[in-house]
Amino acid sequence: MRASIWQNPWRLLLAVNAAVIAGVFINKVQLPPWVPYIHLVVDYHFGFIKRALIGAAVALFTAKVPVWLVFALAGATWLITLGLFVQLFRKTFGFNEKTLPLFVFMAGSPFFLKNFMHTLGHFDIYGCALAIVLLLIPARSLLFVALAALFSIILILIHHIHLLMYVPTIIVIAVIRHYLAFGFNRLNIACGILAMACISALFFAAQFWGVMPVPETEFVTYLQSRMADPARTDLLQFSYIWYQPLAKEISDTWGRMPHNILGVPVFALLIWLHAPLWRYLAGLVRALADDMHRRLVIAGLIGVSLAYLVMFAMVFDYSRWISNWAVCMFLILHAVKMLPVARETPPIPTEDRNTNIFGLIVTLIPRVGIVRPF
Repeated sequence: MRASIWQNPWRLLLAVNAAVIAGVFINKVQLPPWVPYIHLVVDYHFGFIKRALIGAAVALFTAKVPVWLVFALAGATWLITLGLFVQLFRKTFGFNEKTLPLFVFMAGSPFFLKNFMHTLGHFDIYGCALAIVLLLIPARSLLFVALAALFSIILILIHHIHLLMYVPTIIVIAVIRHYLAFGFNRLNIACGILAMACISALFFAAQFWGVMPVPETEFVTYLQSRMADPARTDLLQFSYIWYQPLAKEISDTWGRMPHNILGVPVFALLIWLHAPLWRYLAGLVRALADDMHRRLVIAGLIGVSLAYLVMFAMVFDYSRWISNWAVCMFLILHAVKMLPVARETPPIPTEDRNTNIFGLIVTLIPRVGIVRPF
């Protein structure tokens, strides 16, 4: 019996992953939600500013924001994202014994749902959820391109760093699912260029003109008026980020670089532990029937990775960035699977000893973190 479980442990690893996620949740709700909470009380009261869309949406339903709303809203978003991913995996691969290792390496990865649980309340997961929606819906018309642009706009209004975090992946998904599937013509190329121009303009407006127009003391006083418990002033300690210029963020990042760069070997190890998944992705790309499809997919993977490299140089939440980069690779893998192939790619083996060991280690790692590993 023990030998059988060791040879094919994937169902057991799914159960272990569920237990690990529950443990991460219990730990998370005991921590003060500094950054997530302040994003719920910032809105457009003082005019157009960056990082205010979620707070503005919350303001439509309640004038006072309790702390528990952070976990309620973020928890619901996490559950929706889980449900969307399960549906996407079912659509792309189906659920059977042969696809279980692939599901464990993605859904059970410390980069993905576990880390989204650890960063509960942060804005990263919205990009993932909207990208999954684009992988689930039909892509036959220009409405798909318009919806991809709309999702990108929403993400930039949530936080302008999404221009580097999930917008490149959304662009790659739009190219793979619409342009590569239905071809290029003047109309859809023009629509794509127009969408890119609108997204870029909004980013620059948010980055350079979306600054808070009032003194920080007045801003904090307003935020306190929106708090269900105004005495919790500790939850407003990150109000300065609405005043911090880009140059200061870059300066802080490079100032921390000598210390934070020590985590790179850990990130490299975590990426290496997903080697069976990366081999499968490489196999899918090699198996594509059209050479142009293969070249554009490789260009998309490089482009998304370069966007994250730029983000590493600008903002120091390295554990979050490397985790979201991996999630973007998972999502692009699903998109690639939807393209025509010249031959079938063998699935991740279910009874290979080394693969099983990697799957077990990936399962037992509870999360990656926010800034430094773990």
